[in-house]
Amino acid sequence: MKLDHEDLNRLIDKISTSDIQEFSLEGEDFKLEIKRNIFDQNQVSNNLVSNASFDRQTIVNQKSINDNVSIVNEPEPPQVAPPGRSGLTDITSPMVGTFYRAAAPGEDPFVEVGNNITVGQTICILEAMKLMNEIESEFNAEIVEILVDNGTPVEFGQVLMRVKQA
Repeated sequence: MKLDHEDLNRLIDKISTSDIQEFSLEGEDFKLEIKRNIFDQNQVSNNLVSNASFDRQTIVNQKSINDNVSIVNEPEPPQVAPPGRSGLTDITSPMVGTFYRAAAPGEDPFVEVGNNITVGQTICILEAMKLMNEIESEFNAEIVEILVDNGTPVEFGQVLMRVKQA
């Protein structure tokens, strides 16, 4: 099987616009492996092509490739407070899961906007794979914004709340 520069570009374009998360292709003298995590489809499509940090022509022209070639989408860095809100600190999700403001339906939320929180205080729950993970405050602060609705799926690094540290 021969794979030239144009074929490789078309293949990467097709994969970047699809929901394929892993792809492998082996020829007589090459092996191509593409892996990615899909968080935001538009971001993944853009990052997949722009983050390709290898020389595609070299891969195509090499007679023997012993190493696997991987294209991995780097996770988006945690979001930052918008300009003019520089005195605020973001509390971000440490994992992918479902955000809950209270311990159970019908119970009072752990925190509300305007509440003061202390180190170690539970501020929300993230459910991941049927496990309830209590997220605790890492500092003393006042809740300024809660950016996620109850029961909403969240991503790793997504801003959940903004606080003003005491």
